[in-house]
Amino acid sequence: MKTEKTKKIGKWWTCPPILLFAVVVWQSASTAPAPSAVPDVDLPNDNCTVIIVGKDASTDGSVMTTHTADCGSCDWTWRKVPPADHKPGETRRIYHISQMRTWPPKEGLKWDLIQKNFTGLELPQPPHTYGYMHGVFGYMNDQQLAMGESTIGNVRKIGNSTQAPKMDITMLTLLAMERCRTAREAIKLMGELAEKYGYGFVDGGEMLAVADPKEVWIFEIMPVGPLWTPESGKPGAVWCAQRVPDDEVSVCPNESRIGEIDLSKPDFFMASAHVVSFAVEEKLYDPVSGKPFSWKRAYSPSAGSASSSQGRRQRLWRFYDLVAPSNKFKAETENMDFPFSVKPDRKISVQDVMAYTRDKSYGTTFDPVKGIRGGPYANPNYWAGTRKISVANAEYTTVTQCRSEYPDIVGGIVWLAWGAQDTACYMPFYAGVSAIPKSFNVGDHWELNRASARWAFDYTDFHAQVVYKSAIEDIKKAQQEWEIGALTKMPEIDKQASELYARSPAKAVDLLTRFSNENAEKVVAAWWELGDRLLVKYNHFGFYEPEKRSRGRGQVLPDVWQKAVRMVDIWSEAIR
Repeated sequence: MKTEKTKKIGKWWTCPPILLFAVVVWQSASTAPAPSAVPDVDLPNDNCTVIIVGKDASTDGSVMTTHTADCGSCDWTWRKVPPADHKPGETRRIYHISQMRTWPPKEGLKWDLIQKNFTGLELPQPPHTYGYMHGVFGYMNDQQLAMGESTIGNVRKIGNSTQAPKMDITMLTLLAMERCRTAREAIKLMGELAEKYGYGFVDGGEMLAVADPKEVWIFEIMPVGPLWTPESGKPGAVWCAQRVPDDEVSVCPNESRIGEIDLSKPDFFMASAHVVSFAVEEKLYDPVSGKPFSWKRAYSPSAGSASSSQGRRQRLWRFYDLVAPSNKFKAETENMDFPFSVKPDRKISVQDVMAYTRDKSYGTTFDPVKGIRGGPYANPNYWAGTRKISVANAEYTTVTQCRSEYPDIVGGIVWLAWGAQDTACYMPFYAGVSAIPKSFNVGDHWELNRASARWAFDYTDFHAQVVYKSAIEDIKKAQQEWEIGALTKMPEIDKQASELYARSPAKAVDLLTRFSNENAEKVVAAWWELGDRLLVKYNHFGFYEPEKRSRGRGQVLPDVWQKAVRMVDIWSEAIR
């Protein structure tokens, strides 16, 4: 039996605006992450998108990778580790390095404090180790070896969080940077070390894009269960790698990407010797089934699509749709059924890759500002119902370029953008730099530090969130100025440094270091200033013009948002 109140609600329910609002509310509730269809798999809740571009798929012949460090509370500091010569008998200490752990700045820098986490393992040093740049992972060395990382998860039963394994993914990348020149060398070294000394403790299933000037591979590695010990005599990790064809592109959005493998083709596949037998042993693959062995279906299966997850798993589909729209990929396609790589409709530039890292899925079903999702100022960061390639909680994003036509110290470039991609600026650092700015070495989420480069970008980002639709246009202009400015100057720097290298490698290093650091320091200063300008310009939701000493009309709120507010008022009144 209806009461007067329910009759009143029933009356308003028939009102089209209220019905529309109810649908919006229902849609909002329905976007919660769908439960995993594979309950015994540890799937990551991360947003580390790795974009991979083969040399013949790029406009300039460069091999490119990206990485979004998406933690939101991790250490963001960067270091340049110099090359070094070592005497016979010298050793390299191995540490447990958590991707997530941080320390208060008063206690010291992370990369000093990790020395407290000595595993007890020391490896003989080679006669020479290469110089490299690293943040959470190693990103590029002076031989143009480059990497990008994405956590992919693993079948729960093979996880190993004990301290028996001595290798984790960060440590493996640092060792590869120190000891390897090519992608294949790095994959083999990381696989061998993980098998011999065990992989896991702080890490589970992980993916690395491993590149050099000639090629790029997807390398994936898993632990082998909590009972493994060095004394077992068994391999302490299982791994697999597949090469991305030179004229194709690929992406890893925190999902295993390697499917069926063919080890008779060593130019395209590598793996640990027990890659299949271990899966059979753990009852993750049944050879009697008649089905071909699939790496991802055995070790890191994950059901779902962009559509079925309401956009929580749309990044794979979105990237392929961006680079190869002629394929008409469907959002309903299961992610596990997407191809390993695709040929793009057109060749891709480094600027294109930067734009992809900033993609918010505008114009799609998963548009974060569709309707009233973005609030009155069309802010894509309000809507948390989907995972986009561009994320608000990024520590930093990298774009690496490996270029074969130059000496290694000139050909390798790491483009680094601090903080959220949409409000940050990419700064180039050549592989041969001898140092990076001191402001890159410090900083912490819990303490504002104006001596930290990262805080300049967070400062601008914070002010942009208030009136995003207007402020982002100011930021785009600044990005154009500094990113295009650097790209315009770099051909001449490439030429000068290459000529200098033939006569004096040391002078070439000085030129590259000076250019990279001066540009970065100017960008950091520009972003502090940009944050100040946004604060003044949009203060009190107005539009202040310092040059004219005038205040404009202020922000105009969209009709759809104003109508939505009125709908809420009516709905609230109706249910009282």
